[in-house]
Amino acid sequence: MEEYILNEDIKVMCITAESFPNGVLAAHQKLHALFPLDKQRRYFGISRPNEKREIIYKAAVEEITAGEAEKFDVEAFTIKKGTFISELIPDFMKDVSQIGKTFEKLLKQPNIDPNGYCLEMYINETDVRLMVGIKK
Repeated sequence: MEEYILNEDIKVMCITAESFPNGVLAAHQKLHALFPLDKQRRYFGISRPNEKREIIYKAAVEEITAGEAEKFDVEAFTIKKGTFISELIPDFMKDVSQIGKTFEKLLKQPNIDPNGYCLEMYINETDVRLMVGIKK
C-alpha cells in the first residue's frame, strides 16, 4: 500500500452499471463502444455505496474536449484531486477477484475520507491502480 496523489481534478464521462458486480463488465463494454481505447484518454471505475448501502458503479473515461459528455449524452463526473491510499494490481485479469479483496483492505485504513469513493485507474490493458481517498 502506498499514498498516491492526484494533483488535479479529472473530468470524466460515465456509464452507470445496472447492477454491481454483475453489470460492471457491460458498463465498461458500453463505454468502450463509445470511446475505444485511446492513449489520450485515461479509463476509470468509480464506486461507492448509496443510502441503501448498494454499490453504485460507474465505468468512466477522461473527457479531453469540453462538452463531450453532453455531445455523447452520458453522465459527467469530476474525480477530485487529493491524496489516496492505493495499490497497483498488475495483470488484474488473471484474477479479477483481487480487485474486491484489495478494496476491502484499503477501506480498512483508519483515515478514509467518508465522502470519498473507490477509484480504479486503468494504467493500460493489464494493470490497474486501486485508490481510496484519505483525509490528510
